[in-house]
Amino acid sequence: METELEAEQDFVDLAYARLDAMRGDANSMLEGVLDLGRGGTFQSRTERDVIVRTSLARLEQLDIGDQALTFGRIDRVVDEDGPDGNGSPPDTETFHIGRLAIHGPDHEPLVVDWRAPVAEPFYRATGRDPLGLVLRRHLALQGRKVVSVEDERFTSPGHVTDTVEGSDGVEHPGDPSGELIVGDLPIGGPAALLAALDRARSGRMTDIVSTIQAEQDEIIRSPLSGVLVVQGGPGTGKTAVALHRAAYLLYTHRFPLERQGVLVVGPNPLFLRYIEQVLPSLGETGVTLSTVAGLVPEIKIRENGPADVARLKGDVRMAKVIARAVRTRQRPLSGDVAVPYGALVLRLSSQDARTIVEGARRRPGTHNARRRLVERSVAQVLADRARQTQQRLGAGSPSSVTAFPGYEDPAELDDDEFDFEDFSRKVKRVPELAEALDRMWPRLSPHELLHDLYGAPALIAAAARGVLSPEEQALLRRPRSASFDDVSWTPADAALVDEARHLLGPRNGGADEAVRKYGHIVVDEVQDLSPMQLRMLTRRSLAGSMTVVGDIAQATAPWAPASWDDIVEHLPRRRSARTVELTVSYRTPAEVLAVASRVLAVAAPELAPPTPVRRTGVEPRMLQVTGSDGPATTSDLARAVARAAEEEVDAVRPGRVAILTPESLRDVLAAALEESGVPVVDARDMRKGGLSEPLVLLGADSANGLEFDSVVVVEPAVIAGETARGLRTLYVALTRPTQRLAVVSLTTPPTALSALD
Repeated sequence: METELEAEQDFVDLAYARLDAMRGDANSMLEGVLDLGRGGTFQSRTERDVIVRTSLARLEQLDIGDQALTFGRIDRVVDEDGPDGNGSPPDTETFHIGRLAIHGPDHEPLVVDWRAPVAEPFYRATGRDPLGLVLRRHLALQGRKVVSVEDERFTSPGHVTDTVEGSDGVEHPGDPSGELIVGDLPIGGPAALLAALDRARSGRMTDIVSTIQAEQDEIIRSPLSGVLVVQGGPGTGKTAVALHRAAYLLYTHRFPLERQGVLVVGPNPLFLRYIEQVLPSLGETGVTLSTVAGLVPEIKIRENGPADVARLKGDVRMAKVIARAVRTRQRPLSGDVAVPYGALVLRLSSQDARTIVEGARRRPGTHNARRRLVERSVAQVLADRARQTQQRLGAGSPSSVTAFPGYEDPAELDDDEFDFEDFSRKVKRVPELAEALDRMWPRLSPHELLHDLYGAPALIAAAARGVLSPEEQALLRRPRSASFDDVSWTPADAALVDEARHLLGPRNGGADEAVRKYGHIVVDEVQDLSPMQLRMLTRRSLAGSMTVVGDIAQATAPWAPASWDDIVEHLPRRRSARTVELTVSYRTPAEVLAVASRVLAVAAPELAPPTPVRRTGVEPRMLQVTGSDGPATTSDLARAVARAAEEEVDAVRPGRVAILTPESLRDVLAAALEESGVPVVDARDMRKGGLSEPLVLLGADSANGLEFDSVVVVEPAVIAGETARGLRTLYVALTRPTQRLAVVSLTTPPTALSALD
């Protein structure tokens, strides 16, 4: 009798054959239209271009690499009474779930896209509510070969029978209670989930499309509109959920979002590289990935800067300071300006300038856009003066507007023939007036405005008076640089430059200078964004649709929020924000989470850690460094770290190990490890593979959102004391491993860790 494993293999073979055929059809269409050449009518060329774009997009969508085409199956009840209606077994229908939809030769569905409504029970069904299913099956594939199946049979309400069939054809009973419960949540496909969690890391985040749990799926399929806030502790999969939500929204709302765009914002370039393959593996390649600072192309970030300065620049009060800084550049003239024009000398008085500037300030629009209003108003004043001068000189009366010797009555000023637009163009080119206009209402670039502001205490005082204290004003000052390329911009500056750009508008009025807006924005590690950074993301939202994910307990920035209310108040308010929480930690094992929770209890006693779904049986180890003949030194620390790292690499091979160190020790430790011959790669060096290497060195404050098979945390006391939220940074570092944790300490560790053996 054919086993279930063999039956599934037959189906998988058929599905892959159809995938190959669909690729062949798309490729044939592309080659056919390319063979037509470049000639033809405009319409034929346009149609050819459309076919080329469509074919290329289809080929890209059908290229799933080595990812499994299908990973699950559901059997659901169609008729409870069976086909004959006499109490026979229920009539059922079967759907295979996969990462994209595959159809048969007659266009009958073979594989259903995981995002389709019919696939929802695969992720949501539980013993308490089977959603009409009698069977949920998880398939494990290696390449195109089915190696095991895991069945959950919903035999009666409230009961699930779990079995796993491996490549040996033998069925193995699953959880004897019928269903795995963590906290209050049932776990679907526990064997498939645990196998995925125990798999060695590759240095790149992979999708979780085959093991999405019910609480995660509910978030992924939430409505598009409004702001969705996702709170999730370490290992709860909040980043993966946010990325899968982006893929789901693109599938469900394809027409608007493909045109409007989807933006994914991460904390740093290393994180973006870590997640960059997730959406392509789900068939979505048109999503923009960026850091917050990366959205501000005018400046190049060179350093982080002092924490107190970063905290101030992230304060929402800076929005008022920037607005005032723009206003201070809108200033009346201190004296009259003589404007030569032909044989005339026209005068623009300081009172004229004051009236024009005050009028322009009251008008709506950006600063640079209103420059045209100022120019036109000035030209109108001068044109009126010129007409008055003509009339007075023609009548022989004295005039306050003088004329050059040899003056002749200019015909162009005759009322019947006067061309104001021509006069305006000519008079604006007069150097004296051009200079006066730049003093009254200069065209400004946002980075120029900030550079001028920081370098001039008088400008800071004028913009910040009554808003910032004198001590805070002093924090903003820095010497002017000879070139913008030499300015030491920081991530906190980027938000201020963007605030200035919002107020100034494009300098030259070009559409290419305008800020792009997106139909949906996903923000990860949002708890570390300042109010000013949140404002700049809000400005990029077309209709207020955002998914923001993070963990208040992992807030490590100088402006760390006390609650989600501190974040939501700076996000779009067209609709009330919805807040959901992920409560189960899938990645972080119970042994590691127990240690990290002790640190959290001190760092943020009001917050609770998530509930772990698994144990590894390996307790974290604490290594206290001692000197061979006297007090231990940094060299002793480096040797201890090297030994611990090599042991961890051997233990989790072929997995990935990270050494998480205080930033102050990073360079010293890197040099010592290199000298000792340990093959470690600094994760800052993207050219050397970064997180894909077996052993990487990384600053503890850069580890948010990342995961490794094993982690060696160096000098926890220094980590805890080095930043404004040091204990929370330590909590983040301790919760990065999926398997093992080692802590190496030269100084006395924090109290929460000192009792570890």
